[in-house]
Amino acid sequence: MNKKNIVTYSILCVALFIGGMAAHDFLQMHEEDVFKPSATLTKTGRLGDYWQGLKGTSNDSKIFYFDSGKPGATVLLLGGTHPNEPAGFITATVILENVRITKGKAIILPQACESGFTCTDPFEGNPRYFHIKTKSGNRKFRFGSRVANPLDQWPDPLVYTHYPSGSKYSGFESRNLNRSYPGRPDGSFIEQTAYAIMQLIKTGKVDVAFDLHEAAPEIPIINAIVYHEKGEMIALNAVLSLEMEELRYKPELSPKNFRGLSHREWGDNTDVIPFLMETSNPIQGRLRGKTDEELILKGISPRYKEALESGALNIEYLPSGEPLKRRVGRHLAGFKAILEAYNEEYPEKQALLENLPDYSDLMEKGVGAFLN
Repeated sequence: MNKKNIVTYSILCVALFIGGMAAHDFLQMHEEDVFKPSATLTKTGRLGDYWQGLKGTSNDSKIFYFDSGKPGATVLLLGGTHPNEPAGFITATVILENVRITKGKAIILPQACESGFTCTDPFEGNPRYFHIKTKSGNRKFRFGSRVANPLDQWPDPLVYTHYPSGSKYSGFESRNLNRSYPGRPDGSFIEQTAYAIMQLIKTGKVDVAFDLHEAAPEIPIINAIVYHEKGEMIALNAVLSLEMEELRYKPELSPKNFRGLSHREWGDNTDVIPFLMETSNPIQGRLRGKTDEELILKGISPRYKEALESGALNIEYLPSGEPLKRRVGRHLAGFKAILEAYNEEYPEKQALLENLPDYSDLMEKGVGAFLN
């Protein structure tokens, strides 16, 4: 073999090695996260059960059902609508791995937009995974994209027109599950996903529903409970209850002209009373600095601390950081307070979910103490 052939062969081997590594990483992102439900699990299902067009696709997301066997309200909980907002799907995971339901039913989708967990957002430099230490070792979870994988829906239009309102958004939002409700069976991949969730709400006769989110510290709606007008008294009573626990939440009425979102379309198109909650997540912000697993878990950003102390920006950020345990704790506290307020409003049709940790439990012991 002459020198030229050796060089060519060497380059080919390097290319094959790099390609193999990339393929391995690509396939790893398609491996589903592991969930370990509590002993009161009744059954599992898939989102494709509610619309056959999703069967076998990357949005044929897992569903966990808990039925007390006693009449009461049906509760729906969504995490992972935006897979780059980990407190949402980790909170759903903590609930499904600990819950003991004694009245009514609970339906949990920890990763509603499974497709978004198979990729990350371009040009953001985000980690693909993060790890939570538990009693029996580390649990590994994917950190995904705000929207569905472009391999599942492409190309993005220049302008996305929401169905059926006609509202206009950036073309990128055409892959955003929380801009796609109520969806349609003959629509795009993500519209079919939204349609399936709407069918779940309708056929499952869901009474109260939660959609858990996070956002950058500079977004005004941080640490808010967003409610549809038919759930106003429940939201306000929950906020008052949380204030008694020295936890501040802002009540936000769902705007009627902001279409495609769960808190608007679920409430308008079904009998359910919907709520959406947001926590402050520095890894999503523009000022965040170094972007890595530590930022997800500890939420410490010197740049956000500097911005807070300068007073130049109106941001929601604690000087000590916004760790995952605090964000999950806030979601759990909000979920429990809203559900308690719902039960007070509808004493004849309650849902009782027990064995869930408090905010103080999360802050003291961390998230891993409540993962199986």
